[in-house]
Amino acid sequence: MQFEVIASARSVQGSSASRRLRRAGTVPGIVYGGDAAPQVIETDHNDLLLKLKKEAFHSSIINLVVDGKKEQVLLRDFQKHAYKPLVLHVDFQRVDAKQALHIKVPLHFTNEDAGPGVKLGGGLVNHVTTEVEVACLAKDLPEFIEVDLGALKLGENIHASQLKLPKGVSLVKHGEDDPVVVSIVGKGGAKEEVAAAE
Repeated sequence: MQFEVIASARSVQGSSASRRLRRAGTVPGIVYGGDAAPQVIETDHNDLLLKLKKEAFHSSIINLVVDGKKEQVLLRDFQKHAYKPLVLHVDFQRVDAKQALHIKVPLHFTNEDAGPGVKLGGGLVNHVTTEVEVACLAKDLPEFIEVDLGALKLGENIHASQLKLPKGVSLVKHGEDDPVVVSIVGKGGAKEEVAAAE
């Protein structure tokens, strides 16, 4: 999925200028990384808010058009109001086509109810994590990684190392850990598993 964000360069900085921008329906932001200097920008609030609600926007290469000049970026951070549907600030990072990205990608779980652990064993799917960090070039960045639960039995789990990654994509490991991504647990949960082990 291709996303485009239209922005313009921002000449005035500071908290009072940012408040004025927000009142005018725009969001202050910054673009950094690559060979160019960091650039402060502003973009339409409502358009950005709608895009932020789409999961793929958080893990896709975005075409950022600043005053007519297009560059490829990743969404790196954004701040929202504590309880109002307001975006307060947004950070984009420039993408270098030749340098590997490190980014978190969402997991999409399939066949949750079809596997023997749930269908026959009456177990429950326990999502331990819903995203993993990967390294890849911009052209290989997947929107999501699919995790098929169709063969999982009660008490079984899938580790990060068992994920089927697209070509050109590798898992970013933190230490020697191979964390569990998803497991099928009995309806009693962990207590039932401990009892079974004893």
